[in-house]
Amino acid sequence: MATHVKRAFKYRFYPTDAQAAELSRTFGCVRKVYNMALAARTEAWARQERVNYNQTSALLTAWKKTEELAYLNEVSSVPLQQTLRHLQVAFTNFFGRRAKYPRFKSRKNSRKSAEYTTSAFRFREGKLTLAKMSQPLDIVWSRTLPVGAKPSTVTVSQDAAGRWFVSLLVEDPAVRPLAGNGNAVGIDVGLSHLLTLSTGEKVVNPRHERRDRRKLAKAQRELSRKAKGSNNRAKARRKAARVHARIADRRRDHLHKLTTRLVRENQTLVIEDLTVRNMVKNRKLARAISDAAWAQFRSMLAYKAAWYGREVIAVDRFFPSSKLCSHCGAIQAKMPLNVRTWTCGRCGTVHDRDVNSANNLLAAGLAVSVCGAGVRPQRESSRTGQSATKQKPPRREP
Repeated sequence: MATHVKRAFKYRFYPTDAQAAELSRTFGCVRKVYNMALAARTEAWARQERVNYNQTSALLTAWKKTEELAYLNEVSSVPLQQTLRHLQVAFTNFFGRRAKYPRFKSRKNSRKSAEYTTSAFRFREGKLTLAKMSQPLDIVWSRTLPVGAKPSTVTVSQDAAGRWFVSLLVEDPAVRPLAGNGNAVGIDVGLSHLLTLSTGEKVVNPRHERRDRRKLAKAQRELSRKAKGSNNRAKARRKAARVHARIADRRRDHLHKLTTRLVRENQTLVIEDLTVRNMVKNRKLARAISDAAWAQFRSMLAYKAAWYGREVIAVDRFFPSSKLCSHCGAIQAKMPLNVRTWTCGRCGTVHDRDVNSANNLLAAGLAVSVCGAGVRPQRESSRTGQSATKQKPPRREP
């Protein structure tokens, strides 16, 4: 029997005062256990000793028996165990060179969340009750769950704006590979237009942050004038967070609709392998690049393509897609950002910069796919003629 794709369905809910207090205690304990376990693993690494999930789980048992940390027994043990598993995943990603070294969770800046597995919640007849609670959560079911859905995990979170959310991970039989259509499209991301497709279509950049920039600036000015540690400052911080949340919600909704359409309409999607974290270091463009959310767009495109049996090809970021004439293959010496249309000096073809770039990405991506060279063609050093990718020895795991 084929296994279905697991999807997270996120809903807003409104806890009672008792539920909010219980969840706040749980969030605090989860953060405390994560930080203590991270400190223990870091100290062990300095001594060149190995500490894994099982050992941190044993440490948690010992911490609960101490008088100082006895309060850890007051909340469900499952979220505490889950945060140790998350820490193990963070270290695995670090040693696999997929992420940076795990960081400590801050009381103010870290996301407040707790994950419950099947032994720590009850889901019956559309009502969800968490461990240590007598009443089900008051959830706003904004969309229906798949028929017969049985959540494997439940994650409760609270954002900076004070909103409460619950995410249910369930198998969704509606997500299945789509019928192949043979369509392929090159996608060039930008700022004046969010996307330019090789078909010639241009998607307008909504500029969500710019639309609410005045409201955001006003909220941040009010926040800066409040005394640190005061109740008024906490209220002003939530007010500013609500503006940020409104911007993020609109951006996420737009990207979801856009990526779903692209994946449904095309069998192969070719994009450029951009390093957004380096590009935002440009002070003049950082705000606009962050608002465009290119990394979020790519992430959504990748996992939806995996769901529906599509292919996403990422072309190496050093491929000269803007300078290359898609008609004759001539490469221009220079191509400043302010040049939006240009004429090829060899064949005389007039190009729209973004459409030409999308066409070049599509051609390069299809060539990579046919040759089987992978999604990131390796560059060659101009001095040595060898691959610029360096092979480094793996790091030792503590």
